[in-house]
Amino acid sequence: MVRLFISGFGTVGQGLVEVLKRRHDFFENRFGAQPVVVGVIDSKTVAIDQNGLDMDAVVARKTEKRTVSDQTYSDSVKALDMVDYDILVEVSPTNIKDGGTGLRNITHALECGKDVITVNKGPLALKFQELTDLAKRNGCKFRYEGSVGGAMPIINLCHENLVGENIRSIRGIFNGTCNFILSKMDNGQPFEQALKEAQQLGYAETDPTNDVEGYDAATKVVILANAVFHRNVTFSDVKITGITGITPDAIAQAAAHNMVIRLIGEISETRLEVAPRLIPIGHPLSIAGTLNIAQIDADLAGPITINGRGAGKIETASAILSDLIAIMDVRE
Repeated sequence: MVRLFISGFGTVGQGLVEVLKRRHDFFENRFGAQPVVVGVIDSKTVAIDQNGLDMDAVVARKTEKRTVSDQTYSDSVKALDMVDYDILVEVSPTNIKDGGTGLRNITHALECGKDVITVNKGPLALKFQELTDLAKRNGCKFRYEGSVGGAMPIINLCHENLVGENIRSIRGIFNGTCNFILSKMDNGQPFEQALKEAQQLGYAETDPTNDVEGYDAATKVVILANAVFHRNVTFSDVKITGITGITPDAIAQAAAHNMVIRLIGEISETRLEVAPRLIPIGHPLSIAGTLNIAQIDADLAGPITINGRGAGKIETASAILSDLIAIMDVRE
């Protein structure tokens, strides 16, 4: 029986619980047992049960009272130590300034010999090399498929299916919010109006800085540079230009040349950049809407294009599920 501790119980954490429930029969057939959640923390409270929590009750409690239990904690690391678990699933909010709680939790779990799955971009964008080295030293599995592109399978694709390839570059749209805004601008909406619509639909935060200034896409570029190209770079190494300076004039001029403007992340052995680019209409990277898309240039297979939903409750949880199954397969 594999025991999970979920750190962060917002949209993605609750999505994981739903996905585990949906895949009950799969786990029974493949492993003979369902993973059990023995611990959950949100920003204020902790719920633990060494025999496995009643997750329906935890979700109901979170919905009704916005906490997972009555038991508060002052230090998330101490909360992790309150119960014995096998895998930490770290899905707390991203902090790209210093890694925040997520970095402390991941570091502590790996130091304790626990496997870790995360979609938290902050720790990976700031301390990727340190965390992967720590995992190796302690014999831990450390997986993070959902940190780039949500449901779009790119990291495990490169690590597993394309393991014998020389991957020369990856170019892609790694922020659905910016792509939604630029798609609306293609149709004549001003930037501010398109942004407001994105906020109303829940694609953009009240403070959209991380999206529109290119910071969110930059964290994903860093993760891909380190994970796929084995570089040792951090967020500060990325050359970043956001979309706030794109004018209706620029959009119109692009259209006159049968092109659109898209915010493109570019990664190779020598390149690390996020910036608006002119893309020919009909090119895979001219895609509209909120999807993420990436083109992988491999020396044997040639260009491989993948796309998928870059965010969402169930979509991101599906990436966590794939990492969980991979770890459980090895543990069998």
